[in-house]
Amino acid sequence: MGLLSNFPLFASIAAIFFAQFLKVPIQFIATRRLDWSLLTSTGGMPSSHSAAVTALSTGVALETGLNSVFFAISTVFAIITMFDATGVRRQAGEQAIVLNKLVDDFNKLVEDAKIWKQKPEETKRKKLKELLGHKPIEVFFGGLTGIVLTLLLHFIISK
Repeated sequence: MGLLSNFPLFASIAAIFFAQFLKVPIQFIATRRLDWSLLTSTGGMPSSHSAAVTALSTGVALETGLNSVFFAISTVFAIITMFDATGVRRQAGEQAIVLNKLVDDFNKLVEDAKIWKQKPEETKRKKLKELLGHKPIEVFFGGLTGIVLTLLLHFIISK
């Protein structure tokens, strides 16, 4: 039962699910296309990683105070996670875009080859995941989502 009463953990997990769910209507508004696979995807608006770590830090702050060692640890963890989301993971996604373009170009070149025509379609179209990291605005709104959701949950639960 201890896990169920761990408010920072509960808030972080709730923030992940909430941010992942928000991706579906946001994408629908932007593209007029309903894509339920966004519920389990990485990247996109808002960042669920950022929502989770800011919810964790906010929950820890509410439970232990801003001057606690636990808040310091969770805040540094959040900063590193959010920095990584906009840095290394974003660059990996950019590289995947270039590699996918190279694969597409190569596939067009060999399209007429007899052996290529006999291969299954899924082999020909296998692509790397391009949406790995986040734009800074996605991280910002993910972080904001985590903080606001945690404050709302704290208000509701502590009543």
